[in-house]
Amino acid sequence: MARDYYDALGVSRDAGQEEIKEAYREKARELHPDASDRDDAEERFKEVQKAYDVLGDEEKREAYDQMGHQRFQEAEKQGFDPGEQGGAAGGVGGGGFPGGAAGGFDLGDLFGDLFDMGGRGRGGTQRKRVSLSLEEVYSGATREVTVEGDVDCPDCDGVGADSRDDVTRCPGCDGAGQVRQRQRTPFGETTTVTACPRCDGTGRRVEDPCSRCRGEGKVTDSVSRRVEIPAGVEDGTALQAEIGGQEVLIEIQVEDHEVFERDDSDLHLRRPVTFPQAVFGDNVRVQTIDGEADVEVPAGSQSGEKLRMRGKGLPRLRGGGRGDQYVHLQVAVPDPDNLSSEEREALKEFAEAGGREIEDDGLFDRLKRGVFN
Repeated sequence: MARDYYDALGVSRDAGQEEIKEAYREKARELHPDASDRDDAEERFKEVQKAYDVLGDEEKREAYDQMGHQRFQEAEKQGFDPGEQGGAAGGVGGGGFPGGAAGGFDLGDLFGDLFDMGGRGRGGTQRKRVSLSLEEVYSGATREVTVEGDVDCPDCDGVGADSRDDVTRCPGCDGAGQVRQRQRTPFGETTTVTACPRCDGTGRRVEDPCSRCRGEGKVTDSVSRRVEIPAGVEDGTALQAEIGGQEVLIEIQVEDHEVFERDDSDLHLRRPVTFPQAVFGDNVRVQTIDGEADVEVPAGSQSGEKLRMRGKGLPRLRGGGRGDQYVHLQVAVPDPDNLSSEEREALKEFAEAGGREIEDDGLFDRLKRGVFN
């Protein structure tokens, strides 16, 4: 641990609560075990958690400033809690995260931002990768995700023994799983609650343990769950699910498509059109993510022009609605070697009508090079 909680958060001793809160948010983002590559990330993360737990609570901070770092730590080991002494509701929330009004914000929001989703990230979170086609991104999908998790032992049905008669209350805690100790300290009498050492906090004693789970009632096995994946997810999106009592981050990988290119919720594709279609205009059929549709090619269109089809893209993951589809025109140049004599004559007349003099096969040489003017 750091010599001083102010040093751990990188703030001065006269810092206000907003400055302390912001410093904690920044440090927590930097050092969270799921986000940091540092070897000491977990230890440092716990350090800043403890620092904010103390400095983010006015009563604890006042006691800390009066007693100093070392005396405050020694008093805490003896069960001293400024919140209890002062009748306030300070303290530490579940899992060691700062809680109550002193905390001032929800860590679920903080780590929801970190992972682009709601929920709290933890060091033990499992990660699974799921591949989706672009069509599944459009419609949404369901996947069965399997992880290793703790399940009831099949040999003893989770009892921990061959018979329920072999499981009795722990005599050390009378089944509570906790023991209380009263101690006198320089600050008065305090009560500490710890896990019962005789039953490790389970509250029970197994006379003849199950040979498979050794009395635990749980074994590690594969656990599966069907997970709904919403429409509109992007490549790299991480979704959170609980499977077998564990938090699982499901990382989405979107496969490349043979026709469409994706840009957020918009789709792009290339559509060849004939030379006459580009000159005179036409309605052509194009593929969309949910079937075929007509798009109008304006007269005089050039290669590379982009036509917009509103609302024909992918669903937006946030905000609703759909993106657009863009059709990139490619004017197909006719191969002069495959033209009939009538077609060759028609093209010559077309060129001559535009004031060009055609000598030999000059027009067809230009067509081969894709030159129309």
